[in-house]
Amino acid sequence: MTPKLTKRISVPKSKRSDYAMVGDNFYKGAEVAREFEYYNAAGVLIVHAAIAYTDALTIKFGGVKSKGEDHMAAVELLRQVMALDEKGLAGARHLERIINEKNRVSYEGEVYTRKDVDMLWKHLLRYRDWARSMIED
Repeated sequence: MTPKLTKRISVPKSKRSDYAMVGDNFYKGAEVAREFEYYNAAGVLIVHAAIAYTDALTIKFGGVKSKGEDHMAAVELLRQVMALDEKGLAGARHLERIINEKNRVSYEGEVYTRKDVDMLWKHLLRYRDWARSMIED
């Protein structure tokens, strides 16, 4: 059985650093939002940082990025374009945990707490460390 291809668009590999920079920008915004206890804002920025780092990775390794509203498709695309070792598989699991929170933090009207954001932040830090090491290789 042929695996289902995730919706994607071609992007020049040279753009990976732009997407990584966007990820860093969202990351820094999330730091500030956490500091000032804007927890829902921090959560949204954490999700978008993870997505931008994922785009940088899939652009670097496949010349593509995920297209569409289903951000879990970005996780699948990551698996399709990269040969993930044990660290990569762990990175993908951190990304999944972050993406799973996207609707809750963005659209469901839930008030995020420090505990919620601290959990997401932990996953982002681990994912970011792995992603940045792969992007900069």
